[in-house]
Amino acid sequence: MNLAKFSIDKNRITFMVLGTIVLLGINMYFNLSQDSMPPYTVRVATVVSQFPGASPERVEQLVTDKIEKVAQELPELKEVTSTSRTGLSVVSVSLKDEVAPETLQSVWDRLRRKLNGIQGLPSGVNPNLNDDGIGDVYGIVVGLTSDGFSYSEMKDYADDIKDDLIKLPDAAKVELGGVQDERVFVEFDNTRLKEYGLSASKLQQSISATNILSSGGQINVGDERIILEPTGNFNSVQDIQNMLIPVGNNSQLVKLGDITTVTQGYIDPPNQIVSVDGKEAITMHVNLKKDKNIVYLGEAVDEVVDQWQNRLPVGLELTRVSSLDDYINIKVSDFMVNLLQSISIVLIVMLIFLGFRTGFVIASLIPIVTIMTLMLMGIINMGLNQVTLAALIMALGMLVDNAIVVAETIMVKLEQGMEKYKAAVEAFSELWMPLLISTLTTSAAFLAFYLSPTTMGDIVGPIFVVITIALTSSWLIALTVITMFCYMFLKVAPKGEKKPGLVDRTINAAKRYYKDWILLALRHKYKVIVGIFLAFFLSLYGFGYIPFIFFPDSDRNMITIDINLPEGNKIERTTNVVHQIEDYMADSLRVNQERQKGIVSWSSYIGAGPESYDLGYSPDEANSNYAHILVNTTTFEENAEMVRRLDSYTFRSFPNADIKVGFLGSGGGGTPIEIKISGPEPDQLSSISEQIKQKLSEVAFTKNVKDDWGPKSKKFLIEIDQNRAQNAGITSSDIATSLQTVLDGFQTGEYREDNKSIPIVMRSGDSQQQSLASLETLNIYSQNSGKSVPLLQVASIVPAWQYAKIKRLDLRRTINVSSELRDGGNASAIMSVMNPWLEEQINGVWPEGYTYQLGGDAKQTADNMGPIIGYLPISGFIIVLLLIIQFNSFRKMTMVVLTIPLGVIGVVIGLLVFQEPFGFMPFLGVISLAGIVINNAIVLIDRMEVELAAGRIEQDAVIAACLQRFRPILLSTFTTILGLVPLYLSGGEMWEGMAVSIMIGLLFGTVITLLFIPSLYSALFRVHYKGYSFNEKLLED
Repeated sequence: MNLAKFSIDKNRITFMVLGTIVLLGINMYFNLSQDSMPPYTVRVATVVSQFPGASPERVEQLVTDKIEKVAQELPELKEVTSTSRTGLSVVSVSLKDEVAPETLQSVWDRLRRKLNGIQGLPSGVNPNLNDDGIGDVYGIVVGLTSDGFSYSEMKDYADDIKDDLIKLPDAAKVELGGVQDERVFVEFDNTRLKEYGLSASKLQQSISATNILSSGGQINVGDERIILEPTGNFNSVQDIQNMLIPVGNNSQLVKLGDITTVTQGYIDPPNQIVSVDGKEAITMHVNLKKDKNIVYLGEAVDEVVDQWQNRLPVGLELTRVSSLDDYINIKVSDFMVNLLQSISIVLIVMLIFLGFRTGFVIASLIPIVTIMTLMLMGIINMGLNQVTLAALIMALGMLVDNAIVVAETIMVKLEQGMEKYKAAVEAFSELWMPLLISTLTTSAAFLAFYLSPTTMGDIVGPIFVVITIALTSSWLIALTVITMFCYMFLKVAPKGEKKPGLVDRTINAAKRYYKDWILLALRHKYKVIVGIFLAFFLSLYGFGYIPFIFFPDSDRNMITIDINLPEGNKIERTTNVVHQIEDYMADSLRVNQERQKGIVSWSSYIGAGPESYDLGYSPDEANSNYAHILVNTTTFEENAEMVRRLDSYTFRSFPNADIKVGFLGSGGGGTPIEIKISGPEPDQLSSISEQIKQKLSEVAFTKNVKDDWGPKSKKFLIEIDQNRAQNAGITSSDIATSLQTVLDGFQTGEYREDNKSIPIVMRSGDSQQQSLASLETLNIYSQNSGKSVPLLQVASIVPAWQYAKIKRLDLRRTINVSSELRDGGNASAIMSVMNPWLEEQINGVWPEGYTYQLGGDAKQTADNMGPIIGYLPISGFIIVLLLIIQFNSFRKMTMVVLTIPLGVIGVVIGLLVFQEPFGFMPFLGVISLAGIVINNAIVLIDRMEVELAAGRIEQDAVIAACLQRFRPILLSTFTTILGLVPLYLSGGEMWEGMAVSIMIGLLFGTVITLLFIPSLYSALFRVHYKGYSFNEKLLED
């Protein structure tokens, strides 16, 4: 079926379908979801186990090791890592990329069942699998700050605001930050309990027996079944105080409040402290529902904030802390402006090169295909984000190629005197197959990104989908609508009847110059082929001088500060460090009337980091020695200066702290340089890590060189003398209970207040903040007899050193040595120095059984680019198959395929000239370039076949094809290059390398196509030009 004939004969149907596409596309554009990046699958879960009081070594041996071995039984397992700290085991389980999203839950359920069946875990240790919400981004953060209000009052308002936020239709979850855990404390004095014949254990049993929450069953009353509800549970703190406790021989009763102090309060020290701009705060983190628009969510949140700001009393203030919606709105708006600029540029190029009438006919394809692409994106539920919009811009220059070739072919036929209807129908018959093949080969070049199961594949995979939709739509519209427009609107006079314009004369002059070059190249075809291949190998050599950065930093106006003090530091010390940094920012960096650029606001999270507010944020483990500061700056351009000044200040002011000041990462947080050393003995591992840290510190451009085990921490061993303890009537359990009640307390039930469940904790009335001196004189009470003895009478306190945490990778103890980069530093260059040294160490210096592997940028590159490169052969096979279908010739297929690597020449030159690093996005540009170059080669070789079929001699056929395709190839090159200029200028650092790769690569690739293809064709098909005389009529065809 000839679609061009149908679209012209049934043009009313064509216009109706076209109008429907335009209306649907415009409507669906406004309903498309908007987010920073496409959704992706996180195949990681954590298993957290509490083992109170146990040292890291005991946690590792008794808990972590057992959990890791169970995780190893999963056939889908990719990697298991763990951290064993005092009283805590955290095991991270990563699954293979091949695990489909829909099967993830079944895998986690299987792991959960295995964890429940573990034998031999210490009493009270219950592994908790956390597989929910990993990878969620809480892009909108609101902070409620207090000046003069108690925490309890502020919390009540925060709960009400949270209720309003969770009601928003686009909000999935709302989490609170800075929440203090409430407790009802029952504080007792062991001496007084002894007077009543009580012990802590007996008191605990009495409280637990009274505070019941279970049903009393049901009874029959006539025809009804009525529930019995005992009233033994506590309804107020007063109920707890008035509870009766049997004393003596259980013949007397006293109120709990008479022998203990019952109070309602918060745990001390708190687990997390949050402040906004230095003021005490509670933050609300809002998560977007899947396939919803974060910009609309942001507008709804602003309305809630405005409403509450008018209702809050003086002293409470509600402000934005993090606004991913504003950033995305700006990025999407900028990309839409870039898209419109690109459309305008292509339109101007069309008008200049082809004239007003022809230019508008061809340029009309751009808005039609763009709207059709948006319509199809809406149908398949693919939203707008930086990736899909960039794909649209990438496709812009390519999609117009089909319209150029169709219109050019029709114009040539009209100039030859053919009737307009016949010219349109014959153009379809002549072009539908080669244009379809070129469209499919260009699309196939991106297939590897779509097939890659990695997170990076999830992020850039939509490029394949969008480009395939756009190019296929372009092929269909070009052969139907554009062909119909040519029939209806084109007016081309036969050759000789119309005086050529300025543009035509310019192109004809350029074509004459090209004729001279092509003749020279064909007469020296073997020299041309060898010269181009030499240039290719020279470019591979030059590739070594291009720095490598896997993913550039985010261009969001935000920086982060991560603070890690030595293990064991109190949260009060961490808070003090944060306050000093906040004072420096307020005095020296914050914007004011005199300082227009700098820091706008910040929020601090001490003890535990916030919910993930950006894809580039990766929190450290929660600990009393850890803090995270989120800093908003005036503009992205100010980030580097703020990082430099804060880095300098923290380096000078806190020499013992590990403080990392940096940008957000675009593809996820991480450290650029990581060397992981694995082996059996912790001391030997520590020694090796010190050697590596020293070597790394000597390499230029490294900073913040550290390892993830940190220095050893102090501990006190309570060595019990069993003989003396037994003589005193004290058991080991009595000693542990006495220490726990004084230091931490222990839970003895729950108290329900409104919709809250508050644990009831018993603890000694002595201060929790014990010193070593007070610990030595601490009385130990027998839970049976109530007898007490000083701790030093039955035990000795021995100071000792221990590793603060023990990390493992795939069941092996592993220390990770990492380094940040100074300005101008490059991870690839630094590792080129480290790799030979590491090989020397492992081959002759380190003991047997100690190995290393690389993390950081090197691992990220291997993990993300490796699978993509692995799928490239599939793309290559599809391209080769399509070329064989098109040409039915291995030689012609080989010619087209050989143009792919030669495009690298321009890529290397472009990256060197523009001083852009190579990484994932330029690699994406190389793949895109391959598709465009293939497209040009197919159209050129196909034209050679047409000329031969028309009866020309081989020499004339080759030259005539080059001359006839000179203007279309030149036009498609200009439209693609100029269409990418806005993306390079204002798309952000993330897209600059890719734009340069395509623009400069295509510029050189076009020269290669116009000279290399005819030379290689002539060499492979033995077309000789000795004695050949050029036919001047070829310039007129």
